[in-house]
Amino acid sequence: MSSPQFDDTVVVLVLVLHLAWILWVIIGAFWTSGRRWLTAFHLASLVWGIAVEIGPWSCPLTMAEDFFQRHAGLAPYRGSFLLHYVGLIVYPNVSGLLLTICGVAVCAANLAIYAWRAWREIQKRRRDRFPRIQMP
Repeated sequence: MSSPQFDDTVVVLVLVLHLAWILWVIIGAFWTSGRRWLTAFHLASLVWGIAVEIGPWSCPLTMAEDFFQRHAGLAPYRGSFLLHYVGLIVYPNVSGLLLTICGVAVCAANLAIYAWRAWREIQKRRRDRFPRIQMP
């Protein structure tokens, strides 16, 4: 059996990974311009983030946190990471529904950034394909 020190460390590592994942979902669009594989990964992350927030599914990172917290002898929190930590620490008097709506809105704003980039790319390709004829 592993020591409680190790278990606490694993709990903290999963918590940090979870926070990093949420930050990636929130601001990942800033690092994806011109990088197709990162764009695809971030788009999938956004879809996953929306699905987890509004659907009945649990995030695997939340489940991992629960598992390691129980294993370390800590009481796991109930609900989602976002509602627990953001609601508890940052916005303690805001309803969980409002926090969920804001989380989905942030993901939708990221999707709008990608839609704008795609529209710009289509316009650029159209201009390159059909250049304007200059009259002398």
